[in-house]
Amino acid sequence: MNFSIVPANHTHRNALADLMQFYIYDFSEFLGFDVEENGQYSPYPLDEYFEEGNRQFAYVIKREEKYAGFVLVRLIEDVGVRHYSIAEFFVLKKYRREGIGKAVAADIFSRHKGPWEVHQIENNKGAQIFWKRAIDEYTKGRFEELVEDGKTIQTFVS
Repeated sequence: MNFSIVPANHTHRNALADLMQFYIYDFSEFLGFDVEENGQYSPYPLDEYFEEGNRQFAYVIKREEKYAGFVLVRLIEDVGVRHYSIAEFFVLKKYRREGIGKAVAADIFSRHKGPWEVHQIENNKGAQIFWKRAIDEYTKGRFEELVEDGKTIQTFVS
């Protein structure tokens, strides 16, 4: 499997915004998003991922130097609680079912050591299956899972 995970910088910004349109399209099945008058979905707020000193991290996934997806990670610090969270995770359909997603997830967890919380919306069963498998494999079964407020949530430490 020939892929790379590249920290996104300003040269990746337009490609990331374009890839986000495909991600939002996929997610519209679960959340009912509509396109705007220009035929595109409302832009995702990516600015914070490109600000200095932020607590958010953007990565692009490439396969043989072609864009294959992206990962957005947040470091959440709230009332003494600190953990990482997958904000958005996307692999183009062409590259799914090749093991890239699980390999990328494991790499991202290893890049950001510490407590993690990964969640999926209730009606996205495919994402729930993917994340449970990926996290189970990465942690060798050492994670907790709960359902709360319409979300399935896995917690673990990398």
